[in-house]
Amino acid sequence: MEPRDDRSAESGEERAAVRPDRGRDRDAEGRARNARPRDGLGRPLPYGAPGVPRAPEGVVRTAGASVDEAQELLRAGRPFHAHEVFEDAWKSGPAEQRALWRGLAQTAVGLTHAARGNTTGGARLLRRGADEVERWAASAAPPAPGGLDTGGVVAWARALAERVEAEGQVADAAAVAPELRAER
Repeated sequence: MEPRDDRSAESGEERAAVRPDRGRDRDAEGRARNARPRDGLGRPLPYGAPGVPRAPEGVVRTAGASVDEAQELLRAGRPFHAHEVFEDAWKSGPAEQRALWRGLAQTAVGLTHAARGNTTGGARLLRRGADEVERWAASAAPPAPGGLDTGGVVAWARALAERVEAEGQVADAAAVAPELRAER
């Protein structure tokens, strides 16, 4: 029996045509950064394929602007990109709010995993994020930054975690996206 080679059947020349330099992608500052386009759930696509615009990283926003941008991305079915907005707030915001933003980022990543079909990881991250947001809310004086409805986000994340485990994959991330602010 011949040994099996699970790598692509492409020749080296064909692979090089896809990515001629074979070097590592770098951003403008020279840091390693994958430049492959991404789909709405953050999955890498082949070089040259059309992807969705990425949320810029490292942007310092007000709490309200972070909530607005993340909400827009969640409603568009782009929770991976919303997580990047929450991550920026986590890294650039006041120390006393970092746990809140980290928890929100975890819920967005949980939704991402659930929509990709990773029910175990999705449910786990949704619950971990809900726990983090709930702990933060219990220790902080209201109101939450950016008008966040922390109780609503916690309830949403826990309910979605239960649903994901019971039913499996979330087919449409936009259809199950949370409302980050209470209805007025």
